Amino acid sequence: MAVYRSVGTIRLSKTGDPLLRKALFMPAMVAWQRNPAVRAFCERLKANGKNGKAVVCAAMRKLVHIAFGVLKSGKPFNPKLALA
Repeated sequence: MAVYRSVGTIRLSKTGDPLLRKALFMPAMVAWQRNPAVRAFCERLKANGKNGKAVVCAAMRKLVHIAFGVLKSGKPFNPKLALA
């Protein structure tokens, strides 16, 4: 089976709100290092061959999902529950 790789730089999608993307980039980087739920998610993506920018973008989306879940449920974030 042949493996095809693209040559060039990886870019994030420019669709969506650029201010929200800008606001979530550093929190996603910190969550990748410090949040156990996001860290496990990012490590799995890296193990599957995703590059760093794609992993950070996925972490940003994960943070948005966590924030909406906390707002909707009214309960504090529980990383042990998120790992399940």
